[in-house]
Amino acid sequence: MIQLFHVSKYYDRRPALSNVSLAIEKGEFVVLMGASGAGKSTLLKLLIAAERPDEGQILVQGRNVAKLRPSEIPYLRRRIGIVFQDFRLLPKRTVFENVALPLMVQGAAGGEIRRKVAEALKAVGVDHKREQFPSSLSAGEQQRACIARAIVNGPIILLADEPTGNLDPELTSEIIELFKVINARGTTVMVATHDPQVMAQVNRRIVTLMEGKLVADQRLGS
Repeated sequence: MIQLFHVSKYYDRRPALSNVSLAIEKGEFVVLMGASGAGKSTLLKLLIAAERPDEGQILVQGRNVAKLRPSEIPYLRRRIGIVFQDFRLLPKRTVFENVALPLMVQGAAGGEIRRKVAEALKAVGVDHKREQFPSSLSAGEQQRACIARAIVNGPIILLADEPTGNLDPELTSEIIELFKVINARGTTVMVATHDPQVMAQVNRRIVTLMEGKLVADQRLGS
């Protein structure tokens, strides 16, 4: 599903990632652990072709991400859902409109948009907030709306970059449980975090980065 072969990425000649090799199988739930600056966000950016590796190869579903033409990148991203720490909801659009945005960009028909958005909102438990604006939502509800937006296309991979960084422990637990439900439906999930609570709650596979290097890869209980 995802393969990295000796991947390195440099910023101003300083390595953000250094010689990282990693393989993630279809349907896995992987927690990417590491302190701030460890290279977690850089790795996720490489997977969606927001950045290009300076060395090595990255394959997603057998395709070399680094060699995709610019016109091919949107098709890659349609298969990958992304959740951010800072929500990135458009403040002047309703929850429904925010979640519908990826489908609208693709030119989906109105009926398909209404059906898929309704399914995504119901799946994350905020269907009753569909006509509200982000400012009226709690932090947990905003993150649920972001997850709905990330899964509305039915992605095969879901990437989350510090998705619980702005949440308290109780909300963190709720969001991780939601990721586990999405994973149980067949979606490959990778959550980048520095929060030990996430690691303990997932208890699947923990990949640890330190100063750009992969220092541990542990498969735990399920």
